[in-house]
Amino acid sequence: MKCFFYFKDRNRNRERKSAPVVLQDLSKSDISGGGAERVTKSSCSTSSPRSFSDLYEGKAQNLRVFTFSELKQATNNFNRLLKIGEGGFGCVYKGTIKPADGKGESTVVAIKKLNRDGYQGHKQWVAEVQFLGVVDHPNLVKLFGYCAVDGERGIQRLLVYEFMSNRSLEDHLFNTAFPVLSWKRRLQIALGAAEGLTYLHEELEVQVIYRDFKSSNVLLDDDFMPKLSDFGLAREGPTGMHTHVSTAVVGTWGYAAPDYIETGHLTAKSDVWSFGVVLYEILTGRRSLERNRPKSEHKLLEWVKRYPADSRKFGMIMDPRLENQYSLNAARKIAKLADICLLKSAKDRPKMSQVVETLKQNIQISGENSSTDTSFQSVEDEPVVEEKPKQTGASESAKRRMAHLAKLSEHVGGISRRRFMIMQKAKVI
Repeated sequence: MKCFFYFKDRNRNRERKSAPVVLQDLSKSDISGGGAERVTKSSCSTSSPRSFSDLYEGKAQNLRVFTFSELKQATNNFNRLLKIGEGGFGCVYKGTIKPADGKGESTVVAIKKLNRDGYQGHKQWVAEVQFLGVVDHPNLVKLFGYCAVDGERGIQRLLVYEFMSNRSLEDHLFNTAFPVLSWKRRLQIALGAAEGLTYLHEELEVQVIYRDFKSSNVLLDDDFMPKLSDFGLAREGPTGMHTHVSTAVVGTWGYAAPDYIETGHLTAKSDVWSFGVVLYEILTGRRSLERNRPKSEHKLLEWVKRYPADSRKFGMIMDPRLENQYSLNAARKIAKLADICLLKSAKDRPKMSQVVETLKQNIQISGENSSTDTSFQSVEDEPVVEEKPKQTGASESAKRRMAHLAKLSEHVGGISRRRFMIMQKAKVI
């Protein structure tokens, strides 16, 4: 699914810089969104004394600066056989890097290589370096370092992440080549992703709005622990007396909150909307947009409205690959949680910390229900079964009718009487 961008920068800086200078000389606009963004005042936000750029300056030394030749060697000259992903930013390769001191075992990593053209891609690269250089949480992908080289043949921008062996949530939900995620594992992934967003929204000195939460950006490690990746579109949240950041609308169709698309007002509740979309993807095993389905089922959120969480038909939206191995009670609650996340008014949506608590409760419910309670067939769909008369009652009735016929047949003589009785017995039986 493609991202959409609306971006204009009249003050594009064409000056080439060396790798260390690229990060040190960044203006705060590279992280907060530039002159195209502004904030609107309110009385419901807390003030923040420092920007994310300030925080990055204190932790920049934690990132390793790689040479281009090191990463070229790590990927066997960016061999196509080692390519594990591709997007608007560029290509991602699986590679192996040696420790900085040359001692110890090599580490398997994922190396993202920026497309050479496009200043917008450079801004996203900078955002990833600064955000991932500061954040530290089990549910956020770890950035080991970066490479930035400006040469006669153009710029080279690369990022080196921890390698996530189980690819993405998107792969496991929609690609039949991957193993089916169990109901329990789906809930654990949803919880981990929610905890990652909670950390960004509520636990940092400066709030971070992720802005591109979707199933393809939820990566899975060896143990299927979810980690949010791709911070190229992330932005600082509003500070001081401000309620939102006004910015050019970017994101991914099908996941971006409608209020953000209409107004350009970006808040943490924009991420909450996107999380609600992914919750329904987890329940249904369907993408937010699927053009290959009947027209009435193209948009996931419109389709699920036909099967409310409290209705008897609700179970019909559940992913058939689950094979009924899930708690229907918990599934209803997850759908209701998704509905709250998808409320039209951003202020009515819950905070991600509230979403986390609700998910924990539902995981507990699912654990308590050791047997599946997935009977969801509606009354309209139930087959009509005609009750068969009991054999005992039918036998007694036949005997009474035969006795009555016997009396009537006393007036019938000889062969005619016998033939009459045989015929009546045949009709009764």
